[in-house]
Amino acid sequence: MNAADPGAGSGPIDSAAARLAERLLGMRANREVIPEDPNHSVRWHEHDYPSPVARWNYHPEYELHLIRKGTGKFIVGDHIGTFEAGHVALVGSGLPHDWVSDLEPGEILEGRDALIQFDGKWVEQAASIIPEMAEIRPLLEQSSRGIEFLGPSAEAAAAAINAMGTSTGLERLHHLFELLAILARAPQEDRRYLADEWFRPQLDSQAAAVVDLVLEYVFSNHAGSVKMSGAAALVGMSEPTFSKYFKRATGQNFSDLVRKLRLAHARRLLEHSDKAISDICYEVGFSNLSNFNRHFLNDAGETPRHYRQRVQP
Repeated sequence: MNAADPGAGSGPIDSAAARLAERLLGMRANREVIPEDPNHSVRWHEHDYPSPVARWNYHPEYELHLIRKGTGKFIVGDHIGTFEAGHVALVGSGLPHDWVSDLEPGEILEGRDALIQFDGKWVEQAASIIPEMAEIRPLLEQSSRGIEFLGPSAEAAAAAINAMGTSTGLERLHHLFELLAILARAPQEDRRYLADEWFRPQLDSQAAAVVDLVLEYVFSNHAGSVKMSGAAALVGMSEPTFSKYFKRATGQNFSDLVRKLRLAHARRLLEHSDKAISDICYEVGFSNLSNFNRHFLNDAGETPRHYRQRVQP
């Protein structure tokens, strides 16, 4: 189904579709093209936020991502979580992802991200002449779901990523191998696997642009009134068309996305604040406490009260 021609009738939907078509013409495709760096084995890059490259996208290269500043929400595959400075994640080949910071109007986070991108073929070629490189193959296989690194492993990885950005030549290569060893040897308690194993989105350039608009809408308004009708109107579709399109493009229902985002926000508040659970319920967008408790229990396997007791010192 073409987002700019959804077959949803005439009137407001048609005009919204026309506006979307205009906007899509200026948007990049979802498959991000990673430029090669002839002077280095892997690409190291940093960027501000907001940035044209910070959007819902995927690429065949593996990506190791460090958040240096701020807080926000991230989506990797069908997983939604929250991040703060020091967040480190490894995203596998072809796995869509996006990090959205909490910003004040007009705010810019300079140097928010530092990331490393490399082709899987480079690993195989390197391993053919450096057998020790084979140690990272299991890590790359596991990264098909996305891996968030925690605790000491995340701290050590962040230091190595930053060190790569300020070094050249053999020193930079030294930090790269140091980083790969940290990740490959990280204990299971320092790893959180993200997307479900069955996650299989159907992506193309237009679908990614549509999803990017919807994510911006949801992430900006999730604590308030977020409705499928509003998201559908934003991209010029009828609700039934949008529902099918979004599920096919992201691997999850729109309502599931909103629920996961609200629960991720609730977990952060339970971890880092002393607000009453009833206040957190309404702050993150749930309409009643019993509904919030039920969804939290289904998602986390424990009640909000038990979760707070476990994670807070």
